[in-house]
Amino acid sequence: MSFRVVIPARHGASRLPGKPLRLIAGKPMIWHVCQRARESGADEVVVATDHEVVAETVSGFGCDVCMTDPEHQSGSDRIAEVARERGWKKDSIVVNLQGDEPVMPATNIKRVAANLEQQREARIATLCTNVGTAEEILDTNVVKVVRDCHEHALYFSRAPIPYYRDGGFSIDAGMPAGIWLRHMGLYAYRVDALLAFTSLPVAEPERQESLEQLRALWNGMKIHVGDALELPGPGVDTEEDIARAEAALADED
Repeated sequence: MSFRVVIPARHGASRLPGKPLRLIAGKPMIWHVCQRARESGADEVVVATDHEVVAETVSGFGCDVCMTDPEHQSGSDRIAEVARERGWKKDSIVVNLQGDEPVMPATNIKRVAANLEQQREARIATLCTNVGTAEEILDTNVVKVVRDCHEHALYFSRAPIPYYRDGGFSIDAGMPAGIWLRHMGLYAYRVDALLAFTSLPVAEPERQESLEQLRALWNGMKIHVGDALELPGPGVDTEEDIARAEAALADED
């Protein structure tokens, strides 16, 4: 199987400025993310950034880097620019590994690419895990997904979906196992689907939920949602998350 990984790494994150360069276990966070991508067996790993210092840091530890437009609104837009600039074939598979996922298991990166390769109908692939607690179901930072019998996404939401009429949101209320699913923000695209997706206008459900994958569903693009092979480690959005990521990396050692 052949696939590429592109890591969008924006320097000016509002909640944690300079995030790609923040140190985790003594190394920049972007170094850890690149290591996870390399461990997946990808043919190419490219960091897509808008900042010269990030680019210099990435080049310094031997990873490919591409400077992209600082006005991009999303990581997907940044990756699409890389695909166009590099002239990647339309049926090539590219994985979007977010630059704030230093503890993403490499097995999941390979899994999402493999799932897309095997799909005939879906143009995008992503992963999910079971929701473990009622707090997660109600947490708007935890994106939930409902999928059909073919593992295609029906809807993504920050709200607790599906609603269990007879039991509310208690994990012990009798809801069948595997119904409440947490979406993992890891995507694989065929290049032609990526370019088509990023050329579409923002859809109203996307605007309301602040979830760009709803743009794809709104426009009839099928998204395959497979099961993750391993639980992901913590993503990094805050100072507290840095400590959590360091602890997760220490547990791996």
